[in-house]
Amino acid sequence: MMKWMPLLVVALSACSSSTQTTLYQLPTGTSAANRVVSQNAPGVNNPLPIWVERVSVPDYLAGNGVVYQTSDVKYVIATSNLWASPLDQQLQQTLVTNLGQALPGRLVSAAPLGEQHDTLNVNVTGFHGRFDGQVIISGSWTLEHNGQVLRQNFDVTLPQQEDGYDAMVRTLAQGWQQQAQRMATAFSTI
Repeated sequence: MMKWMPLLVVALSACSSSTQTTLYQLPTGTSAANRVVSQNAPGVNNPLPIWVERVSVPDYLAGNGVVYQTSDVKYVIATSNLWASPLDQQLQQTLVTNLGQALPGRLVSAAPLGEQHDTLNVNVTGFHGRFDGQVIISGSWTLEHNGQVLRQNFDVTLPQQEDGYDAMVRTLAQGWQQQAQRMATAFSTI
């Protein structure tokens, strides 16, 4: 029996070893929470604050795993490369920060701001890497402003500069920031 003990230990240690799990968080610039924005009566010089009510994602993106498209019809959800917090929360938090930076005269928040505010909802349908080295960010947003609803689709495709999940997440964050800038441009006209 003693002859087999070292083999048993090696076999058991091999069974207990697991692949390393890597957690990803979308990077953002400086926090918009540190800015002080005067919000008195809304008007031309003081536009309504924006409440980012919800950013929703489909089931295949709602899990913990980072998603990678391997063909025109096949998606793989990573088991060792995971989001550090739910993707919809990360997208909402970074959108608040990015919109706040892009709209310096406007208060942007993930919580309702008083009785008068614009309400933004975003439906993300794609937020993943793809087999051809591109990342895909797609969906639509709706903004309720003074009883009117503005709606716009978006579809962003960006090339990854390097291989790997780190580069994919950075490129996704870059595309999400670009989309926030496009939203801010649309919102600045109202």
